[in-house]
Amino acid sequence: MTAIKRVFSGIQPTGVPQLGNYLGCIRNWVSLQKDEDGNKATGTSRELFYSIVGLHSLTVPRDPESLRRNTVEAAAALVACGIDPARSVLFRQSAVPAHSQLSWVLACITPVGWLNRMTQWKSKLQQQHTKQQQQQQQQHGAAGSHGGLVADNGINMPNVGSAAAKNLLTGLFTYPVLMAADVLLYNATHVPVGEDQVQHMEFTRDLAMHFNKQYKRRVFVMPEIMMSATMRIMSLQDPQRKMSKSDPAELSRITLTDTDDQIRLKIKKASTDSIREISYDPELRPGVSNLLAIYAGLKDIHPTAAAQSMASFNNRQLKEAVVEAVVSELSPIRQEIVRLLGDQGYIEKILCENEAKARDVAQANWKIIAECVGIEA
Repeated sequence: MTAIKRVFSGIQPTGVPQLGNYLGCIRNWVSLQKDEDGNKATGTSRELFYSIVGLHSLTVPRDPESLRRNTVEAAAALVACGIDPARSVLFRQSAVPAHSQLSWVLACITPVGWLNRMTQWKSKLQQQHTKQQQQQQQQHGAAGSHGGLVADNGINMPNVGSAAAKNLLTGLFTYPVLMAADVLLYNATHVPVGEDQVQHMEFTRDLAMHFNKQYKRRVFVMPEIMMSATMRIMSLQDPQRKMSKSDPAELSRITLTDTDDQIRLKIKKASTDSIREISYDPELRPGVSNLLAIYAGLKDIHPTAAAQSMASFNNRQLKEAVVEAVVSELSPIRQEIVRLLGDQGYIEKILCENEAKARDVAQANWKIIAECVGIEA
C-alpha cells in the first residue's frame, strides 16, 4: 500500500449508528486519527475527510424532519465515538455543492452498462422482478402469462430496460456515480470500506481512469481500498442477513445508545445452535460465528482466536463474554452521545466549521475539473 495522504469515507444519516457500523466503519476512522499522530512525529502529513452523506439517503423517500434529526444524531455519535473535529474534517456532504456538480459531470461519461452490472442494483432489480412475477401468478395462476417478464433462469436477468425497472427510482441506479464523485472530488488516496463496497470502489477507479483518458489529463488519482479488519456483523436474529437499522426487528441489532440491560437482552436472545463447545464457522454456525465476530472486533483479534480462547465455553458463557465486551465499549459512548445531543448548537458549530474546510478543498479541485471539461466553476 502506498503512503496514506488523504482519506475519504462516508456514512449515511440513519440516526445513531448500530454496532455493525461502529465495528465495520467508525472504529477504523478513529484508529486512522491515532495513526496520524505517528505520521506527524515522522514529519509526514495525512488528511482525513469523513462525510455524512445525506444525498445518498434520498434514494429512498425520507421524512425531512426525520432526516435532519438523524443527521444531527449521526454527527453526535461520530464525535462521541472519538472522531476529533480538530484532526478530521467531519462534514455534511450536502453542504458542499461540488459533490453534486462532479456527480453530473461523471454521469455524463458513465456507460449505462457499467451501472447495470452493479451488484446492489441487480439485487434491487431482482427483488422487483420476483415481486412482479408473484403478483402475476396470483392474478393468473402459476401457469399464467409472465406478461413480458424474463424467466428467472439465471441466463437473462432483468436489466434497466426491463419491466422490473419501471417503478424503481433513478437514484438507486445512478448513486454509484455520486459515490465516485464523493471520493474523487477530494483526490482521496485511500478509502476505508467493508467488503460490500469493494465493487463501488472498483467502479470509482474505473471511472477515474475513464475520465483521465477521455480528457487526456491526469486529473484524478487512483484511490486505494482499505479493507476493514472486522468481519461483517450480521443480524442477531437472522445471522444470514447483515445487521441493519432498517430491519423491523429491534432484537436484530444493537444501537450505540442501547442501555446495558437492552444489550444484555438482545445478546441473550441472539440466534445460536445446539452444537457443544465454541468454534468459528460462518457457514455451519452463523449465529455463534456472528457473536465471535462481535467479540473479536471489540478485542482487535481474529474471530478464530476468539473461538480458541472460548473453545470450552457453552453458548450461555459465550453470550456473557460478548455482553461484557459490548457493554464495556458502548456504555461511555452512549453517555457521551446523550450529552452531545443536549448541546446541538455545539454539533452544528463543528459541522459548519468543518464544512468550510471541505468546501475549500472541494472547490479548488472542482475548478480544475471544470476547466478540464470546458465549463465555468
